[in-house]
Amino acid sequence: MSSRRFAGFDLERELRTHWVRWTLLAWAVIGGWYLWQRWGLVNALALSDTDDNMRLMQVRGLLAGQDWYDLRQYRLSPPGGLDIHWSRLVDLPIATLILLFQPFTGTAMAERLAVGIAPLFPLAVTMLAMGAAVRRLIAPAAWPLSILILLGCTATMAQFVPLRIDHHGWQLAFLALAVMGIADTQRMRGGLTVGLASAGSLTIGLELLPFCAMAGAIVALRWVWDRDEVSRMRAYGLSLAGGSSAGFALFASNANYAMRCDALTPVWLSVMVVAGALLFGLSLLNPANRLARLGLAVVAGGIVAGGFAGLFPNCLQRPEGVSDELATTWLNNVREARPIYKHSFTMAFPMAVLPVIGIIGAGFAAWRAKTADQLVAWVAIGLFTAFAGAMLLWQVRAGPAAQLLAVPGASWLAWTIVPWFLGQRWMLVRVLGSVAAFLLVSGLFAGFVVKYLPVSAPPTKYRATVSKANSRCASAPAMRTLDRTLPPSTLFTHVDLGPRLIVMTRHKGIAGPYHRNERAILDVHHAFTGKPEAFRGIAKRYGAQYLLVCPNMAETTVYRAREKDGFYGQLAKGKVPQWLEPVTLPKGAPYRLWRIRYDR
Repeated sequence: MSSRRFAGFDLERELRTHWVRWTLLAWAVIGGWYLWQRWGLVNALALSDTDDNMRLMQVRGLLAGQDWYDLRQYRLSPPGGLDIHWSRLVDLPIATLILLFQPFTGTAMAERLAVGIAPLFPLAVTMLAMGAAVRRLIAPAAWPLSILILLGCTATMAQFVPLRIDHHGWQLAFLALAVMGIADTQRMRGGLTVGLASAGSLTIGLELLPFCAMAGAIVALRWVWDRDEVSRMRAYGLSLAGGSSAGFALFASNANYAMRCDALTPVWLSVMVVAGALLFGLSLLNPANRLARLGLAVVAGGIVAGGFAGLFPNCLQRPEGVSDELATTWLNNVREARPIYKHSFTMAFPMAVLPVIGIIGAGFAAWRAKTADQLVAWVAIGLFTAFAGAMLLWQVRAGPAAQLLAVPGASWLAWTIVPWFLGQRWMLVRVLGSVAAFLLVSGLFAGFVVKYLPVSAPPTKYRATVSKANSRCASAPAMRTLDRTLPPSTLFTHVDLGPRLIVMTRHKGIAGPYHRNERAILDVHHAFTGKPEAFRGIAKRYGAQYLLVCPNMAETTVYRAREKDGFYGQLAKGKVPQWLEPVTLPKGAPYRLWRIRYDR
């Protein structure tokens, strides 16, 4: 693009030299808009996802004096509490914001401000990292395109909105840093960035473990192709091993010292340390022959894979380590764990379009590359994006990462195609052509497709009823009625309502949708689908004093579908055992509440 001057102001020079300043300004505007748009939800502490609610409870526990390495949630699954496999890393910015605001606003408002602002921090990291990657891959002034296209990544941006305090936003930020490292022409710095970003992501959780593995494979393959990439691989190996070790020492909970497969435990720590050490060893050998380098890389990969299979065979199955019963009853039915082709066109099409565009863009960029370094970098980005797209065929939860990885390729297409239209003679072609081209290469056209084409049926009355029940029962006003009605008690209620219950009330619950909580989850399902007398025995084991149900909540439809004459099915038909004593709730409350009598 040619330089643009406006009244002596050199726009292109400003974009090239002060891009960090302008990126942070754009971030502030976007963050301000998000907070203004969602302030009503923030003020109501409308944490809609169970994980966001549990994250706030984890922070509350930390600020109340719970041990740094103790991540049990003692207000679920009493009396022993519920083990959470997360780490404290994501708790830190939320807790810091609460402590910062608390002296001026009080605790309640400090929490609201913290959960509104905290998700914007990983967004800033993501915007800066993707901007840096696009500058290195395309041109120093191309970074604004990465912001525009990122804003159209609906699945990705959903992880950065106010109230989304779960760890996915930070994992995406670390993924963006890995892309920045892959695009870095300074090899040692690039390897260090990829290694530390991978270690940070793994310290938070294993959701992006396949992407971390792919980033490492890309670093190794670049060395196989080009012997001069040895400094990148050496820095990557050392930072991966060292960063993972530091993450484990600083953030692994007491429970994560067990040989489990679902977090950065000694299992995965040993894998990262061995992998990093092997790559460092290969960097010292660094043979001149490309086939020799390929052979050494294959041997190193075989050692890691074979050692893992031999030492940790249980981790070759699903990492959660749950029983077949829990997998069938609950885990296999989690929507985000299903492949993209099992979801509706309305949801799947917009999510899948941008990764395809990103792959195409990376392919053309590699084809048009002017230097060998550009070619290798774009091939690496293309492989990473293609891998992310393939991951969608496994689980749709890969969607945010796949869209994020598509940003460089889509930005290259926009940088190349849109100026061509702007340079045309006819104004109509310049205006309409450039707009149409940007809508196409950014994937934004997908929103118009699902909105204006009759590709999906409108929601049924049944689905609307379930959605209304989910919303009303989790709302702050409804939850407050429970505190006004009852003293602090243990309430036997649905699995998906447990985290929200303990955030918004003084009460305890039984279960939450977390796989280490297997017994409690199965107990809740057995209690609601089994015989009435079986329910009372299970409830007594947890010391439950009351039964709380939310009629028509999504989880209740599962109970009735499995056992229409089970305990919940009978309650829904009005058949209430004598040992359940109704508790009157205020008019309009969406719940049904009973005192459990064990003396009848």
